[in-house]
Amino acid sequence: MWAVYALCSAFFAALTSILAKIGIEGVNSNLATALRTVVVVIMAWFVVLVSGSGGGLTDISKKSWLFLILSGFATGASWLFYFRALQIGEASKVIPVDKFSVVLGVLMAFLFLHEAVTAKVLIGGALITLGTFVLIL
Repeated sequence: MWAVYALCSAFFAALTSILAKIGIEGVNSNLATALRTVVVVIMAWFVVLVSGSGGGLTDISKKSWLFLILSGFATGASWLFYFRALQIGEASKVIPVDKFSVVLGVLMAFLFLHEAVTAKVLIGGALITLGTFVLIL
C-alpha cells in the first residue's frame, strides 16, 4: 500500500511543479511560496479536523516536536529555493534536478537511520545522480 501512496505523492508533486511554474509568472518567488504555504496549512488542518486526529496533539513527545519543527524549517527552505529555481529556470530541468533529493534522502537514511544498503538502491541512486548531472552540465 505504501507504493500507491508514494505514486500519488509523485503525481501531485509533478502537478504542483507545473501549476507553480504557471502561477509564479510575474510574482516574487518568496511571496508565491508564502501563499502556497498558507493553502497547505489550511488543507492540512482541514484533514486533521475532518479525520478527528487532532486529539493526539497533546501526546506528541518533545523529541517529536523538535524534529517535526526542524522538518518544517527544512521544508520551508526547500520550497523557497525550489520556487526561485522554477521562476528563473525551465521546469523540465528544475523538476528532475530537485528530485536529486531522493539520492540525498537515501544517503541520509543510510547515515542517520542506519538503513540497509542494497545493490538495487545503489544502482537506482547512481542512475538518478547521473541524470541530475546530465541536466546540470
